[in-house]
Amino acid sequence: MKKWLGLLSVMFLLAGCGEEKPSSVGNEVSKNNPSGDLAPLEEKTKVIIAEDGSASGAGFYIANEKGYFEDYNIEVEFATFANSDDMLPALASGEVDIAGGVSSASFFNAIAQGIDVKIIADKGHNEKGKSYFTFVIGTDKKDKIKDYSDLKGKKVAVSTEHAVDDYIFRKMLEHAGLKESDVKFVLMPDFGNMLAAIENGSVDAALQIEPLITQGVSEGIHVRFGDATDFAPKAQIAMVLGSPQFINEQKDVSLRFMAAYLKGVRDYNDAFKKGEGKEEIIDIMTKYTSLKDAAVWEEVYVTGLDPDGEMFVDDIRQQYDMYKKNGAIRGEFDFDKAIDTTVTEKAVEIIGVYK
Repeated sequence: MKKWLGLLSVMFLLAGCGEEKPSSVGNEVSKNNPSGDLAPLEEKTKVIIAEDGSASGAGFYIANEKGYFEDYNIEVEFATFANSDDMLPALASGEVDIAGGVSSASFFNAIAQGIDVKIIADKGHNEKGKSYFTFVIGTDKKDKIKDYSDLKGKKVAVSTEHAVDDYIFRKMLEHAGLKESDVKFVLMPDFGNMLAAIENGSVDAALQIEPLITQGVSEGIHVRFGDATDFAPKAQIAMVLGSPQFINEQKDVSLRFMAAYLKGVRDYNDAFKKGEGKEEIIDIMTKYTSLKDAAVWEEVYVTGLDPDGEMFVDDIRQQYDMYKKNGAIRGEFDFDKAIDTTVTEKAVEIIGVYK
């Protein structure tokens, strides 16, 4: 089990900043490119991506390795941040251009209290029937726990409160017709500890994540229990965030950056949904993430990434409403101001809708 505990990646992507160099082409489409793609920037521009090896950063890794950033004369440099609390202020100040955020009360509170960042694109959701983030139960419980309602009186491990994990947990309870008091909520921030807790019987079920789901199944520790899309079919787990300076003041760079990112996401979808170029994409994922075993990539349920960058905006609102109802929100969150998908939509107009 030890070799697996280092594999888990958190769902935060940070992307850095670079001063925009003047471009004579502006946002014009290249006249020499029959596909109608954007012309490259006249001068090479650096964008720093602060990245922790999260699997949901696939679009950035693939775009870098396959030269999509380079095609636009963008140079990327990867860096790291100690934690998400440091990331948001850096993003708001323009020190970081692009970042990834997971829905949580603290995320909404930071923005509500004056941290100005823009939510611009999808960075993680569950694929229907193949959730990378879903419930598991101990193998020895599978004959006793057959339906979500059977979790009544059982111990269920969840990694956070007032965040997307908690939201998924509560959606499950609602689906099962259970109250919070009907189950024994066990807060367990470490997913590796969940694996051990299921194995030793100290919890009956857990809201677990890949690749530990696949590991536990292969070792006979737990089994997948339904699928998170049974009760939360359009849950937005993570989002691409942009600094207002990068999005509004460096439009030539941010538009090309987003186009390159979406091209990487499309290759990811081609690989894991269509089987096209899968070996190459797995090689890239093993290079950038902590999951280094290519054979495991063939088995895991991967993070859902929308090839056109579309988000489940209504679900983001529902998550916020839940946090607010539970008293975890301080201040008012302005969705119309915070969510700005203009650069993503424009990039899709240029590179075309994914087919």
